[in-house]
Amino acid sequence: MLAMTGPSTPAEPDCLPVRGDLAHIKLAGIYFVPHYAVPMPRRTLEGALLRATGHRDGETITTIEAGTTFNVLDIAGAWTWGQIGEDGLVGYVALDQLAPATDPATDGAA
Repeated sequence: MLAMTGPSTPAEPDCLPVRGDLAHIKLAGIYFVPHYAVPMPRRTLEGALLRATGHRDGETITTIEAGTTFNVLDIAGAWTWGQIGEDGLVGYVALDQLAPATDPATDGAA
């Protein structure tokens, strides 16, 4: 039985995939939010930037190395929100800076 037993634990904004409206499914039962998301792994392209907000002029948190897994938890317009890998930084990456997690050309497809 799941029950509220006290206030939610405050989230560390830099490496914990929790927003006021959404959290990574692995945090269900730990953080109370209206929605939980199963990550959609994507691969970053050359020059991908992790930003604090979903805007081209948003503060850059870091440049992500090409080919790094970015776990997308939300897509809104041209922006995604998620986490670098399983335990990395959390923020926004432009949708056009991501590719499918696997490339059929490199998976032995003919």
